[in-house]
Amino acid sequence: MTQFEREIQDLKSEVINMWQLVLSQLTKAKEAMLTFDKDLAREVMAHEKRVNALELKIDRDCENIFALYCPVAIDLRFLLAVLKINTNLERIGDIADGIAMYIADSKVKFNKDFLESSQLVQMYNNSINILTDAQTAFEFENTTLARTIFSKDVILDTINKKADDNISKYIQEDIKNINEALIILSIIRKLERVGDQSKNIAEECIFYIEAKVLKHSGDRI
Repeated sequence: MTQFEREIQDLKSEVINMWQLVLSQLTKAKEAMLTFDKDLAREVMAHEKRVNALELKIDRDCENIFALYCPVAIDLRFLLAVLKINTNLERIGDIADGIAMYIADSKVKFNKDFLESSQLVQMYNNSINILTDAQTAFEFENTTLARTIFSKDVILDTINKKADDNISKYIQEDIKNINEALIILSIIRKLERVGDQSKNIAEECIFYIEAKVLKHSGDRI
């Protein structure tokens, strides 16, 4: 293996580490929401700096590879994809941090029945699953799996569209529910963006992987 190939491999490992950290942040924010664990929410907020530091390191490593090796073809596509995926992952980390902040600041424990009926729990589970599938697609170069993310994102969009009516009904039942309802609505909006970011990542995976498949099959772009 050449030095260049090792650096590409190391970069891919860094991206996967970033992915796992962001998934951990998103999952812990969900647990904090369900259990109303403010300490866990604060832990998510504290670890946001690690996400930002990893994003900067991956960007720098990409820049160094560009400068040292002037990559072309599939290697160039990989680096361009990594730069965009890195940005999307950092934004999902920001979303997890924002959700954790809502929980840490909330004075009201969330009603578990409403978390279910508003489909927030389903939406959260789907968001985590989509991001996990995106990582698997990237790691194992699976464009078939990457393409399933587009239809799965539609489910998140549908729940998001229903959210206004669900929240309105909950507030009408008791005006005291308003603060809790608005926080839940805000979390739904954030999770819808997780779907959008994951969809962007899937597109980058397809861009990178299918170019590689074409190259190795002897076809021309």
